[in-house]
Amino acid sequence: MKSQGFAASLPRLIIFPATLLAMSICTTAAFAQNKLYSPIPLTTTSSEFSDTLSDKDIPTGQGGYARDYSVKLTKGDNLAVDLSSDNFDSIITLLSPNGTTLAENDDGPDGTSNSLLFTRIAETGNYIIRVRSFGETGVGNFKLKVTKLQPIK
Repeated sequence: MKSQGFAASLPRLIIFPATLLAMSICTTAAFAQNKLYSPIPLTTTSSEFSDTLSDKDIPTGQGGYARDYSVKLTKGDNLAVDLSSDNFDSIITLLSPNGTTLAENDDGPDGTSNSLLFTRIAETGNYIIRVRSFGETGVGNFKLKVTKLQPIK
């Protein structure tokens, strides 16, 4: 009788630790995903700064890399985003709170490979400003200027 009781409890001993292991793996994977993607927050919508795009950033699948910045915008905001780099051909993209592309610019009006984007915000939320290099043009230093434009009165 004792051997049957031991055998009957054996599967529970195996299943319980396996369940804990599976929960541990899922939790670890979730934390790893959060660490892998965390856009850099912009605290003000009128800022100009320098940064560096590197091979440690988001691979685009086209040989280039991307770096994301999050910014809180309000319905009716008029936004200007200016991206310039002497190291790579830049592209600027604005992603809506649901992840769709709202606006994108490859080459600015000055004939250079710098990017300039103007748009009006249709809904309040957290947006992503994505800085990336065109194709395999690489990595390097860039300047990003994000400005919330004021309406003319």
